[in-house]
Parts: sequence; C-alpha cells; structure tokens
Amino acid sequence: MVSLIEILLMVIGVARIFIIAHFIMSWLISFQVLNIRQPLVSQIWYGLNRLLEPIYGPIRSILPQMGGIDLSPLVALLGLEALRIILINSLISVS
Repeated sequence: MVSLIEILLMVIGVARIFIIAHFIMSWLISFQVLNIRQPLVSQIWYGLNRLLEPIYGPIRSILPQMGGIDLSPLVALLGLEALRIILINSLISVS
C-alpha cells in the first residue's frame, strides 16, 4: 500500500511539472518570446496540449468564461496539491 501511494505521489509530481511547463510556455508564446512555427517549439507545445487536454477539458466546462483568461491550469494545480496532501496524510497514517 505504501509503494502505491509513493507511485501516485510521483505521478502527481510529474503532472505538476508538465502543467507548470505548459503555463510558462503559453506565456512565452503569447509574448512572442517563443515562435510556434519552429519545429521543436511546436512539437513540445502540441505534445503538452494533447497530454494536458484530458485534465483541462472537464475543468474548462465547469469554470465560467473569464474573458480570455484560462484558469484551468491553476485549478488543476490546486486539485493536484489537494490530492497530494490527502495521499501524504494517508501515507503517514499507514506507516
């Protein structure tokens, strides 16, 4: 049971890194620091979009429209953090 919780914590950590990288990359693209027409940038961008859309999609359907501001990465990070806290507390109680 302990190893399963640790694996879930590792997956949450990787998901957090992907969400933060996607968030930073979206800002760099919108401020034209990164160019989406470059092959490497477009591969990373579209790969992250395909990877994170299953997480963002349901959140976007629940959140109201904010006038072009996408709060789904923030909500996803908060949800992952809450899940991480729950798993850590259950890990402490199991040990």
